[in-house]
Amino acid sequence: MTKDVIALTPRMPDAWTVLAGLLSGGPDKLLDTTGEGAVVQLLDEQARPLVSVEAPLLVQVPGEAERLLGATPPRVPYWWTEARATTGVPDAEKLAGTFAARVAHLADGTAWPREATRSLAVVDTAGITAAPTPAAAQPAVDVLTEKVAVVIMDRPVVAMTAWLSDAFRAAAESNRGLQIVTPAGTTLSPAVRGNLPGWPSRWVVQDERDGYYDGLTGAVLRWQEGMFATVVNPEGTEDDPRTPVAASYQDVSATGDLQLAVTFRAAHPADARLVLGGALETVWRELTGEPPAGWGSAEPANLPWSPGRLTDLAYSRAPEPTWFVVVGSPERPGLATLKVTRTKSGVEEEVTLAFGYGPGEEPPLDALPRMAEALVTRHRLKSMLLQLRRARRDLAVPAYFEGPGVPLAFVLGAEEVRAVPDDRARRTPLSAEPVRLGPKARPAYYYPMPGDPSDLSGWTEFERLVRHLKGE
Repeated sequence: MTKDVIALTPRMPDAWTVLAGLLSGGPDKLLDTTGEGAVVQLLDEQARPLVSVEAPLLVQVPGEAERLLGATPPRVPYWWTEARATTGVPDAEKLAGTFAARVAHLADGTAWPREATRSLAVVDTAGITAAPTPAAAQPAVDVLTEKVAVVIMDRPVVAMTAWLSDAFRAAAESNRGLQIVTPAGTTLSPAVRGNLPGWPSRWVVQDERDGYYDGLTGAVLRWQEGMFATVVNPEGTEDDPRTPVAASYQDVSATGDLQLAVTFRAAHPADARLVLGGALETVWRELTGEPPAGWGSAEPANLPWSPGRLTDLAYSRAPEPTWFVVVGSPERPGLATLKVTRTKSGVEEEVTLAFGYGPGEEPPLDALPRMAEALVTRHRLKSMLLQLRRARRDLAVPAYFEGPGVPLAFVLGAEEVRAVPDDRARRTPLSAEPVRLGPKARPAYYYPMPGDPSDLSGWTEFERLVRHLKGE
């Protein structure tokens, strides 16, 4: 069910090259743009989207094609030109493959996947039907109903591309959920997992044994009433739950991989001299010994790490919030999402970050208090949660069960400590004493916890701490 095709070229596809690729489908096709001009759509005579083509992207970050495609790209820097065919529209798949092949040939590159430029298969969409819906203001989704927009994707990793970001936006604006359908074996980028809204949005995995199931919960799904919904067993029991769980979701084997997860918020006064991303870079340097490798406003992350350029982009979009993805080097898998928001009191950064470790690699747990103190004293940390979990080293989100993280520590910033009445922030019900961070006159606190990935009781300790700090 290949529909996404990508040209990886050492030279930028110029306007004539892109035009030649677009015209490969014939002169009777129409053009339109979406996604703030970042996506060009090729339409048929009925204005139905056939192929969506993203603007060529100069990738200057090593490892992105390998991470997202499993492909060997030209040497960095190279150009990434992505096209996506609309499933179910005659000749759309062939047109996308022809476009990518023409662009790759004219710009001396290659097309991914190689077979896509010769023969394109189509997903089994038996049983998925929808009444025709006008395509206006919608990206090239595969099925559009009153409840959801469905996109069918066959690629190793579903990434937060400019096209998919536009699909999320359009679905939200039309009060629909977004359901992403993939074959077995596909994974999600953590950036997609973190942005997938709640019900009725979901990740739908095609499965030989159970038909379809939710890749994040394992619930068996069926196409019913215009969307993928859970199968309910009306006579369910404790041993046979009402919502059956797919066998493939439960088919898990231990690998010894670990992930160190860091989630934090920092708040800054609005100042023309403010540079964003410094807190994230501090975490990266303390835990890996090097800064992030690259960043972008979509995947692949295409720009070398630069807090100054990141700040300029966020400033240009203010007061609207800005979302970024940040990646590390291939040698130490790391991926973060950063959301910058303008508030009444200043500017807030919200970061979700994870690093991956394989068997024999030890997460730098002894560096965590030092990292926390740097955030407290230099970057106006509000709060931070540190977790350890048994999950893939490459950080990709698989369609099978991975255990939840367990808390290693919680950090409360100095301003938040001042807001806690009495001496409650220092005197807690936990067995371990909190570690004071920063100056004695204006302390922050680091609350250590057991952090054993095989013992979920750490969450009970975390809940006790939070309730205590709230005075409950």
